[in-house]
Amino acid sequence: MNAPDRLPYPMSADRPPKEAARPSDDPYWRELISQIGSDIGQSLTSALERVTALATTGKIDRAGLKALRDEIDRARRAGMIGQQMARYASGRIRQVPEQLSLTTLMREILVQRGREASARNLQIRQSLRPVDVIADATLLHALAQAVMDWALELSRSTLELRVELKSWPAHALLVCRFDHITDQALPEEVVASTDHVASLDTMSWRLVQQIARTLQLGVDRVDGPRDCVLTIDFPRTVSEQLDGVSAVEIDPGFAASDNSKPLAGSHVLVVASRRDLRNDVREATRHMGLLVDFVNSVDEAEEFVRDALPHAIVYESALAGDRFQRLCEGILGEVPNFVFIEIAEEGDGFQLSSDNEQRRASVGRNAVLESLPSALLFELSRTA
Repeated sequence: MNAPDRLPYPMSADRPPKEAARPSDDPYWRELISQIGSDIGQSLTSALERVTALATTGKIDRAGLKALRDEIDRARRAGMIGQQMARYASGRIRQVPEQLSLTTLMREILVQRGREASARNLQIRQSLRPVDVIADATLLHALAQAVMDWALELSRSTLELRVELKSWPAHALLVCRFDHITDQALPEEVVASTDHVASLDTMSWRLVQQIARTLQLGVDRVDGPRDCVLTIDFPRTVSEQLDGVSAVEIDPGFAASDNSKPLAGSHVLVVASRRDLRNDVREATRHMGLLVDFVNSVDEAEEFVRDALPHAIVYESALAGDRFQRLCEGILGEVPNFVFIEIAEEGDGFQLSSDNEQRRASVGRNAVLESLPSALLFELSRTA
């Protein structure tokens, strides 16, 4: 068996804050900054070449347009991950631990990411034992999404997710296994020498490491010549096997969360044809750390969600006709608690999803700047 991948530098608890190395002094952070720059630079260079060709010929086919979008999206995602990692590593996030079902969370995320897996022709296998853990809900959700991001971008045919419980100590384990190579048999010398596959150290992997570190979870990664197995260990696991007593108890000393960007990395699709409305939504969400995409019509929205679902859809009420309702029904059929937020034609207030018969949040047009962030925070936190 290959040696497990170890965290590249000690857990933050092992190093007093006053002795923490500055990014310029820490080899890990120098390597990370270089990787962010490389990922962004390569993606934007390729995108610029396509834009230059478009300016010269005045033409771009559908495949080229998709490739251009993907390149820009990769650069944007690399920048966003860098921002997230800096925030998690700052030590200023105060967690609110609570008892959460790791099993339910993973099951919901598998449903939410099902379209993406299908679009990539991936077979997903799951074995999710009922297990509860003590963790901050927002961070645990971010960790689970980061694991899925990493696995989906690298898996070639099969992705396996398991939630298990070690007998002693009674710790929950989240295990993710996928095959990163599907070509013909590798040369013997490659098989013999492989104990770490550098190509798996993507920005998504760096984010998995950092969130796990923030949650103080154990991380082991074993790289084989064809597959990779990630195991995340949850020391604070609720176990009913110890004479009816929980293996851990919630620490009442934790302060309330003051995380300024609790939804950082969540993906929101905005369906709006009016430029002024799009500008207001962009301004309202600018400081939330969200990935926000804009489309002008229901046609474009259908195309956008065909291969992958965002975490929420914000839509202009004028576009909410029969076709949009069918789109919503299809999404809700897959993800019953999916977040929809309507921008009403007028008004200066907002309703939460629990306050109306449609079970969708609504924000008045005049309240977008003030109320849309609160609506997104409530609705996305509700599903986290």
